[in-house]
Amino acid sequence: MAARGRRLARMNTTMLRRGHGERRTAALTAVAALTAVTALAPMVWGTTYFVTTEMLPVGHPLFAGLARALPAGLAAVVIGALLSRTRAGRTGPAARRALPHGAWWWKSAVLGILNIGLFFPMLFISAERLPGGVAATLGAVGSLAVALLAVPVLRERLTVRRVAWGVAGVAGVGLVVLGPGARLDAGGVLAGLAGAVSMALGVTLTKRWGRPDGVGPVSAAGWQLTAGGLFLVPVTFLAEGAPPAIDGRATLGYLWLGLVGGLIAYVLWFRGIGRLPVTSVAFLAPLSPLVAAAVGVGLLGEELSGLQVAGFALALAAVRSPGSSRPGGSRRLGWLRGRRRRRQASSRWRSCDEDRGLRGNRHGRQSRGR
Repeated sequence: MAARGRRLARMNTTMLRRGHGERRTAALTAVAALTAVTALAPMVWGTTYFVTTEMLPVGHPLFAGLARALPAGLAAVVIGALLSRTRAGRTGPAARRALPHGAWWWKSAVLGILNIGLFFPMLFISAERLPGGVAATLGAVGSLAVALLAVPVLRERLTVRRVAWGVAGVAGVGLVVLGPGARLDAGGVLAGLAGAVSMALGVTLTKRWGRPDGVGPVSAAGWQLTAGGLFLVPVTFLAEGAPPAIDGRATLGYLWLGLVGGLIAYVLWFRGIGRLPVTSVAFLAPLSPLVAAAVGVGLLGEELSGLQVAGFALALAAVRSPGSSRPGGSRRLGWLRGRRRRRQASSRWRSCDEDRGLRGNRHGRQSRGR
């Protein structure tokens, strides 16, 4: 009976390990799918350089940021309110959950200014004053900034692998988009760096503060887009005056930037930030300049040299690097705790099986004695 108890214990342990392996595989598959959906946001943003230079009026970067943020934000707030009302089946508290409350008024304002209000105009200023390659390389620095800011803000550990892959991503983007005749403008460089740091801080704080209970990613994105758009309203009209003349081509450009690059992309982006490690999301940023380079090849007839193809591969490797997609410390700690609990359960089952075997042997001896 004791041998039978040990066999049962081994079978229980094997079943536990098999079940854990299946659950872990399913979890990794879900994370990979969520990462792929989140990656659509920076890929869409990669079209911003083409739209800005080929479709929008020149000399109005602040208006471009305003047109991209405010209409999309208001639409997201309305859609979020309708979704909340549908889920709750009533109109009172459900509708109120679509608007900020308490501390979330100032938190939404801060995140909206960092992620939208400052980032958008800096992005368009750098896109206008610098070649697309230089602006894209400066934007790719944001992933490194997130890795550094995650140490004091999120208490994450800064690893050499993470920094090395971050540098590799920036280097790969530079090889793809920087040409030998790339000119540097001081104002454009400062704008690009300011936009990257602003976005990095906004992403890190978005991860730290999360979302209120009962608030979905559509409403959260709407709060930030609206706050950033309202911040840009007085700044835009003070700095640029009246809006530019908008023709049919510019209308299509603004619609693309607002609907796809604003509403849809930011909902996917903030959803990914809420569910994935923040560095995993940040390391998706090099996809934006890579898409910009691909758009240049496909729509503008540009060609890639062998060195640029190598840089493309290096940047993609940084996006898919183990250091960028590895779960955070809390997730590893939870996995270790789960493994410890499974071992404890296995030892308890083993001891119970052995006790049953000993009782069976004792009962058999007593029966033979009688």
